[in-house]
Amino acid sequence: MITTVLMIEKPLVSADVELVTTLHGDEQVSFVVLMQPRGDQDRLLRALDDVALGELEEAVREGDEPSGGAAERALDVSLKQLREAGTEAVGQLIEEHPLQVLTSVAEETSADEVIVLTAPHLVEEFFHRDWASRARHKVGVPVLKLFAHTE
Repeated sequence: MITTVLMIEKPLVSADVELVTTLHGDEQVSFVVLMQPRGDQDRLLRALDDVALGELEEAVREGDEPSGGAAERALDVSLKQLREAGTEAVGQLIEEHPLQVLTSVAEETSADEVIVLTAPHLVEEFFHRDWASRARHKVGVPVLKLFAHTE
């Protein structure tokens, strides 16, 4: 069985579930989902990303990110979808220090890989400050960055 730590910032949509559950063909996969909603500290970076991508309407709706109870529900929905796709899935919300939590979870679970599934973050990616770039130097297992879908 392949153990994958899946780091997300929004609830998974069906296309995301299909993508991550079919990466390894017929091999069984177990997911440990870590959800850290993007907080207020990232609002300016997200707005810059939206403008750079030509998504001006998104730039003005940056307050719509899940937080608190909405983040807990988003995690629950994501776990349910992964389980319905036939995989094992557990998860937790991350309040602070996402890379420290990611590193410790990867070690504790003897993870085979980490998948970071996020929206494009052009500014952070340019400066290699995005989760995937930073995780590659910390976790000791392969880190795959995928872009999340929207419905």
